[in-house]
Amino acid sequence: MNSMLAGRLHLDSHTFAVEEVPIPVPGPGEVLVEVKAAGVCLSDVHLVDGTLVPFRPDDAVTSSGALTLGHEVAGVVHTLGPDVLGCWTPGDRVVLHAGKTCGKCDACLRGFLCKQGMTMGVDYDGGWAQYVIAREDTLVPIPDNLPFEQAAIIPDAVSTPYSAVVTTGAVRPGQSVGIWGVGGLGAHGVRVARLIGAAPLIAVDPRPAARERALAFGADLALDPGAPNFADAVSEATRGQGLDVAFDFAGFPAVRDQAIAVLGFGGALVLAGLTPEPVTLADSITFSTRRNQIRGHYGSSEHDLDLLVGLASVGRIDLAPSVTARVPLADAADAVTQLEKKIGDPIRIVLVP
Repeated sequence: MNSMLAGRLHLDSHTFAVEEVPIPVPGPGEVLVEVKAAGVCLSDVHLVDGTLVPFRPDDAVTSSGALTLGHEVAGVVHTLGPDVLGCWTPGDRVVLHAGKTCGKCDACLRGFLCKQGMTMGVDYDGGWAQYVIAREDTLVPIPDNLPFEQAAIIPDAVSTPYSAVVTTGAVRPGQSVGIWGVGGLGAHGVRVARLIGAAPLIAVDPRPAARERALAFGADLALDPGAPNFADAVSEATRGQGLDVAFDFAGFPAVRDQAIAVLGFGGALVLAGLTPEPVTLADSITFSTRRNQIRGHYGSSEHDLDLLVGLASVGRIDLAPSVTARVPLADAADAVTQLEKKIGDPIRIVLVP
């Protein structure tokens, strides 16, 4: 067999279709992975609708004008390319990092966060396919007791909120935390914040089902952002101090305005939900005198994936409830529609080749 199915987005027309394409061949230092599960993220929806575009497309994407989506991928090693240095063997169970470093910028050479990193399924072909190419340093082994569909969602749905809460938000035990948007990212943000001891932990979402989910995942309080007593409820829960850290996992300007209004002295807002809309301040004087901050966030560090695989494999984070549906790869367009329209109130939909 020389061909495979892949979910391809044609960038000029923003048309998406599952097509038959050649199976890629791994180059030096690369591995061909047989995909067993691939998550569907809101970023994929935004790529399809055109509100998100590749940041640093590689030559293959630029020349073909098409991109295989999918940045949450788990599978097994199928074929090794030449000059692979690691101890990988066919059949090894692996999960892939959602991106890769450039390896050339000054930050990479000094061991810091890459300034020119590329995202899989955004800048280069991803894993909505039967097979995917991965640079060997982007592979992380997964144990036999961790199902592929649970492992697949860790590289973004779990690791992005983990990094947002632990690194960018720098949340410490006992700090008050607000999480806006309890969807694919925010649901895991609640779980991570609970795990590290945030208190009180307040979830905010207009959907009743999402608020119920937040409470089940560990939130102390779940609020409707449209409730007339919203600000009073936050004040009461935080004993009049306001929030230490607020997280926007929804990506809406109204969320940011509301979160800033209930920050406490020295409180910070972390922007984890992507939107092209501008960030505005209704009262920059009050914002400054209260020593508030706004921090941008994207993705996670290369070490977070290993850590989270370990936590999931020992049951410290149970990801079984996060997999809302399993959809055949051939029906990927339907999965995009389900997520876009929130059919079934999904946390994560997983494609199965």
